[in-house]
Amino acid sequence: MDLLHFEPLYQTRVWGGRLLETFLGRSLPDAQPYGESWELVDREQEQSVVAAGPLAGVSLHTLWTQQRAEIFGAAYADHPAPRFPLLIKVLDCADDLSIQVHPPAALAPSLKGEPKTEMWYVAQAQAGAKMYAGVEPGVTRESFEAALTNGTVAACVHALEPAVGDSLFVPSGRLHALGAGLLVYEIQQNSDTTYRVFDWNRLGLDGKPRELHVAQSLQCIDFADVEPELHRAGQGDELAACEYFVVTRCQTGQGKQAKTGLFRLIMPITPVQWGDASLAPGQLTMLPAKAAVEGAPEPQGEWLEIEMPV
Repeated sequence: MDLLHFEPLYQTRVWGGRLLETFLGRSLPDAQPYGESWELVDREQEQSVVAAGPLAGVSLHTLWTQQRAEIFGAAYADHPAPRFPLLIKVLDCADDLSIQVHPPAALAPSLKGEPKTEMWYVAQAQAGAKMYAGVEPGVTRESFEAALTNGTVAACVHALEPAVGDSLFVPSGRLHALGAGLLVYEIQQNSDTTYRVFDWNRLGLDGKPRELHVAQSLQCIDFADVEPELHRAGQGDELAACEYFVVTRCQTGQGKQAKTGLFRLIMPITPVQWGDASLAPGQLTMLPAKAAVEGAPEPQGEWLEIEMPV
């Protein structure tokens, strides 16, 4: 079957580890801490390319701009995005990520940033691992600014304890952070704008404190976003739905109804057999629109189905 696989782009991070290698079986470039694998990206400085087959070496940007109807579907012909609108990652959090926020669409232009709504699916979790999202009851902008001064920011952020299979929707404006001990699949808008408001007083890989964006963060944080909840495994299979993406957990015999003439994008949770292709957990795979025909083989296993609304 005519599936497309893309070369992962591995990113070193001060909070990264080696789970991409030890848990997912990847071959990492060297012994540094790798926090992110960019599975699908179309950005000026980072570009996915097809890994094998007749389109080997062709960039995602080329597919989106020059072969859109064939690869993604004629329904996207008038989509206004100049680049493929989604960015999909695997995150290995060996340490806590910074407490951060992404700018809402209404504010992003004035801050010279890009809006970013995302969702997380927990693929692996150590006992006691935490996520942080939203604020605790009673936290206001004024009390949060005071916490920045006296070093008590962590107490202002709502802590969650996720398990494998849980997920969290993170709209722009939601204060958030991933904690140590998590391996996460992330589906997001094609944006790389992050405002760090607190970084646990640590140094970056270059031995210097990482840049903070306190003024921008304070403009973006939604202080009315109090104690958001996880979508727990077993609470339903539609994990996230917004104007940018829909993410559904699927399994053999219970997949989404395939849409003829639209591309399909899946992220295996377990080993998945799709036609004659054996897919490993985390191996993002695309079925082009031209192959999404009635009677095409269905995946077998458990996976995330990632849709981009027309």
